[in-house]
Amino acid sequence: MIDLDNLQFDSNGLITAVIQDAESREVLMVAYMNRESLDRTIQTGQTWFFSRSRNELWHKGETSGNYLSVTSIRYDCDGDALLIEVDPMGPACHTGEKSCFYRSIRENKVKKSNIIEQLFDTIKERKAHPKEGSYTNYLFDKGIDKILKKVGEETSEVIIATKNNSKEELIYETADLVYHMTVLLVNQGIDPNDIAKELLKRVK
Repeated sequence: MIDLDNLQFDSNGLITAVIQDAESREVLMVAYMNRESLDRTIQTGQTWFFSRSRNELWHKGETSGNYLSVTSIRYDCDGDALLIEVDPMGPACHTGEKSCFYRSIRENKVKKSNIIEQLFDTIKERKAHPKEGSYTNYLFDKGIDKILKKVGEETSEVIIATKNNSKEELIYETADLVYHMTVLLVNQGIDPNDIAKELLKRVK
C-alpha cells in the first residue's frame, strides 16, 4: 500500500504517472495526477488523472470506454513519479493506438522479452498479407492437415533431441516446434493472450 506522505508533488500539486500494461509490460502513456485524482484511482480501481490544459480531473475511458483497471501502484526512489500497472480495456492512446508511444526514433525490432508476441504478429501479418516465397504462407495454403503434420514431426524431433541429450539440438527443435505451433494457433484464430490467460490460471 502506498504511503501518500512519501510522495513528492511538484509546486503545482502534480506528480508524474507512468502507465504500464501489467501483462505485456509495455508503457502505454504518461499523465499527471494530483492528490485527489490519485485518491480516486485508489478508491475506484480505475485511473483518474489531472488535465493541465483543462485544469480539471478526468476519468480515463469515460468517453471512449477504454478504461484502465489498476493492478498495482508503485513510486520511485525519490517519490516524485508513480508507476501504475493496469489491465487496459482498449487502446490507451486517443489515436486508437494501443500505446501513446507508437512512434520511434530508434528501435531494435527484435526484443527477446516479447519474442513470442512478435512471432504471433509476424505470422498474423503473413496470413493477412501473403508474401511470395514465404514458408509461412506455404503452410497456410496447404491447410490444416499440412500444419498438423509439421507440428507432429517437430514434436518427434524434440523427443529425439531430448533422448540424444543434446542441449543445442533441443533448443533448435523446440524453436521449430514453437514456430509451427504458432502457425497452428494463428490458423485457428487463437491469440497469444488466450494462452497467457490459461497459463495464469495454472500459477495461482
